[in-house]
Amino acid sequence: MNITPQNLIAHELIGIEVQIVESKDPTLMNISGNIVYETRKMLMLNVNGESKMIPKPITKLMLKLSDNVTCVVNGTDLVGRPEDRIQRLI
Repeated sequence: MNITPQNLIAHELIGIEVQIVESKDPTLMNISGNIVYETRKMLMLNVNGESKMIPKPITKLMLKLSDNVTCVVNGTDLVGRPEDRIQRLI
């Protein structure tokens, strides 16, 4: 199943290209990279060969999905383990 903006929270985010478009922490602004690991409240991005830990609850993210579709998501919507986020769709 392809990842779409409608079913994004039900999917694993690892491998998705992401850019931070808004953050309560100004040092995180405009960071972009690929998601390489995910915990309940954090994303680990590969940014030019370096790992950066990004807290989900304080950011707004632009995700580049398949077929060059992009969507902007509040990080608070992504808080939780992938298997727990599925319950929000039911």
